Parts: sequence; C-alpha cells; structure tokens
Amino acid sequence: MTIEQGLSFFKELNTKNPTKKELRVYNTFISVLTDLKNRDLTPEQILDIEAELTHLDIKEKTNDIKNLRKKLNGFICFIKKKLSLISEGQYMGLGMAIGLSLGMSLGMTFGIIFSKDNGMILGMNIGMGIGMALGMIIGAAKDAELKKQGKVLNTKP
Repeated sequence: MTIEQGLSFFKELNTKNPTKKELRVYNTFISVLTDLKNRDLTPEQILDIEAELTHLDIKEKTNDIKNLRKKLNGFICFIKKKLSLISEGQYMGLGMAIGLSLGMSLGMTFGIIFSKDNGMILGMNIGMGIGMALGMIIGAAKDAELKKQGKVLNTKP
C-alpha cells in the first residue's frame, strides 16, 4: 500500500459516519501519512514505509477500532525508529519528570538543613515547583530545536 493509497483510504473512511473514537484514529492516520508525504524521503525510506503499511494490512477489519489503534501505534513507533523522529512535546514531558524528581529531592535536602519544623515539606514543595519549571523550559527548548530541524512527527489532526 502506498502513502497516497493509505491517505485516500482513511479519507474515505472519514466520510462514512464514524464514531468519535474511529474519527480520532482515522484523523491521526491521515495526519501521519500527510506528514510523511510532505517530507523529503529517500526512495529506500518510502519503500520501507510502504512495506510496513502493506504488512499492517490496514484494510482488514477496519470496524475493529481497538485493532486499528494498535496498528496505528505500531506504525507510529516504526516511523519514529526508521526516520529518527520524536513526538511533539516529548522532551518537555521528560524534562518535567526529571525536574520534578530532582527538585523534590534537592528541596527536601535544603529544607531539612535550613529549617527543622516544616522545612522538609516546604522545601519539597518549592523544589518540585522550581524543578518542574526548569525541566519544562529546557525540554521545550529542545523540542523547539528539533522542530526547526524537522525531526518532529506530526500526529495531531
């Protein structure tokens, strides 16, 4: 199945009164395939993508939305690995998680050192907030940098 055939297939499914869940999956497939179509891919990459689309056998059991969602997730993982792409906001989420954990541990440490009463709780809360904010800023900067380089896969309709 070519990228064009996949696009036309999901656009056709979109017109047949789908449910909200089906519509979300169809639109995500359309968004990913459109993003791939607009990229400058090598012929080998195009062949690999088309082989994966054929291997997924998307046209089979399109009424089983759980199965189709699994195929979509597998296809997105394949594309990310094959083309070295990331999801939008991937580094911001990672930065938030790391900042939250580091901020909490550093906040607890400084809270215990500077105040004996409620210092640990206060330090932990302040540390989490500061750590999460710093992680978001660093992660958003990394995401913006990769977006400029064209390394972000568009999965949102």
